[in-house]
Amino acid sequence: MKLLRLALPAAALFGALALQALACAGKPVVILISWDGVRHDYPDRVELPALGRMEREGARAGRLAPVFPSDTFPNHVALATGASTDRHGIVANSFFDRERGFFARSNDASWIEAEPLWVAAERQGVRAAVFFWVGSETDWHGVGASYRKSPFDSTVPESVKVDQILDWLDLPAAERPRLIMSYWRGADRVAHERGPEHEEVWAQLRRQDAQLGRLFEGLDARGAWRHATVIVVTDHGMTSVDRVVPVREALDRAGIRARVPGGSAAAYVFLEERSELGAAERVLGSIDGVRVFRREAIPKELRIRHARTGDLLVTTDPPNTLIEGDLLAYARRTPGWTRGMHGYPPDHPDMGGIFLALGRGVRAGGRPLLVRAIDVAPTVARLLGIDPPRDAEGQPVAGIGAAGPRP
Repeated sequence: MKLLRLALPAAALFGALALQALACAGKPVVILISWDGVRHDYPDRVELPALGRMEREGARAGRLAPVFPSDTFPNHVALATGASTDRHGIVANSFFDRERGFFARSNDASWIEAEPLWVAAERQGVRAAVFFWVGSETDWHGVGASYRKSPFDSTVPESVKVDQILDWLDLPAAERPRLIMSYWRGADRVAHERGPEHEEVWAQLRRQDAQLGRLFEGLDARGAWRHATVIVVTDHGMTSVDRVVPVREALDRAGIRARVPGGSAAAYVFLEERSELGAAERVLGSIDGVRVFRREAIPKELRIRHARTGDLLVTTDPPNTLIEGDLLAYARRTPGWTRGMHGYPPDHPDMGGIFLALGRGVRAGGRPLLVRAIDVAPTVARLLGIDPPRDAEGQPVAGIGAAGPRP
């Protein structure tokens, strides 16, 4: 993966040129960072100086409500498009489409059915840069970010992302992106493996916060805050599970052939024979701890009714999970097991994530109680002075995006 870096002979030269360029630029810049799997209460559980600065000097929401299912791909697309799952079409990290086949954590933007933020920005003459975000690696309807990193590589450290963000800000004004988006690891992996409140979760968050602090130091040194806004969000929260509900196994035992993609709290049943719909519904409905809906009867408030949700939707609540495979085998041989998991409805308390903002257009002490994932893209658009993505359904967060530089 080739990273854009400027050849700077000395810090003194950088200081004289970069500080003057940013101070005179005048146009707003927004840096949107996603920390994967950071529950809304985590900043209160561990000392995180950079997030603490955002809360003191900027705004922090009580919780960020994800779209359903509260999984990584559906919510990163919701954050970027301002659209709910039934509108943007990314219904799980992995899913099935009867016309196109399987989607498995793909970064092919053609699967996305709503306009992403970086496309909206470029369409309106604002350069965008994306360092890993679902759907950013290819053009969407012929338009892509001016700067983007590909392919996705989970081993790239956040320090490299911070260096690149600062390098983008140091570009000449005519080349500099004004929208920068970046995905960070957050606490997702360790919380899955160790549980949502393990000590290693706090250690991982301290590491993430240290890199955010480096970014802030870079913005401080460049005098960038009069024109820059940093927003830190997450895609979902995290809760504990200790029981696997074997949906696919139940269908297999009944001799019903079906594909069952999905995640921990939403499984999509695609029957090979539609004539078996009633039988499949009865088999799955008899399983303790699940709810079964025909596609046309999926509750409207879930905003997930789509051809990609199959013939039947199966949902559950924690401490249940619908993920089978290796986890089911592990659970059967390991008494007292527990894991961190997400995917559950947005109103579940543990699914709420974080939303913090600092910089231009953000009033110190702002405390919105609730921000929805679909509100993030319209908020960024207002900060940039552009229209939101064409398919956005959310609204800008109240009190964020006022005109004029930060005092």
